[in-house]
This record gives sequence, structure tokens and C-alpha cells, in this order.
Amino acid sequence: MFHWRTRYRIGDKVIYIQDKATPSPGPRAKNIYPCPAGDLYVYQVEKYWVVKDVLPDGTLVLATRRGKERHVPSDDRRLRKASWWERLTRAHRFPELSTAQAVTRAA
Repeated sequence: MFHWRTRYRIGDKVIYIQDKATPSPGPRAKNIYPCPAGDLYVYQVEKYWVVKDVLPDGTLVLATRRGKERHVPSDDRRLRKASWWERLTRAHRFPELSTAQAVTRAA
């Protein structure tokens, strides 16, 4: 069976589904479920990141809105490219990736 593999490039806007568990979910929380003990909620939040670098092993270096870096495998099922509509309507949620931040690799 053929598996589609998304190609990511530096500067691509991506959305990552982050699993969280806290006493009070925020307004962007989705798929909210109470924990069995009842003191926490488990839920998911969409994180809006930008590809900062693509490593040779296929790992993506993603820039967060607060300036942190996350390393995520390019085939992670919780990661996807933002659609044109999401890039348009949620542009303010993606971090700005300046040319100074972007890492360029020599071939």
C-alpha cells in the first residue's frame, strides 16, 4: 500500500494537535473528557507553529509563538499543514518566522 508523505519546507505553517490535562480547559479546548478521579480534564488544543528547519532524518524543527522550538517527526499523525483557509483566517495565531530565524542547510 502506498502511503502519502507530506513534504514540509521551511516557512510552512502547520497545526499540531497537543494533548493536555488540567483542572480547567481553556476556550480553544476540543474533545474534553473528565479523568476517572474527577480532578482533571483531558482535552486537545490546536497549536499553530511554523517549520523552522527540516533535519536530514525527517524531523521537523517547529517555531512556537513564544519563541520555543519543538522537534516533531514529519510523519506524526497529530501534525498537518494548515489549509489556505486556516492560513487566512488564523494568520494572527502563527508565529512570524524571520529570515534570521530560519536555518539554511548547504547541500
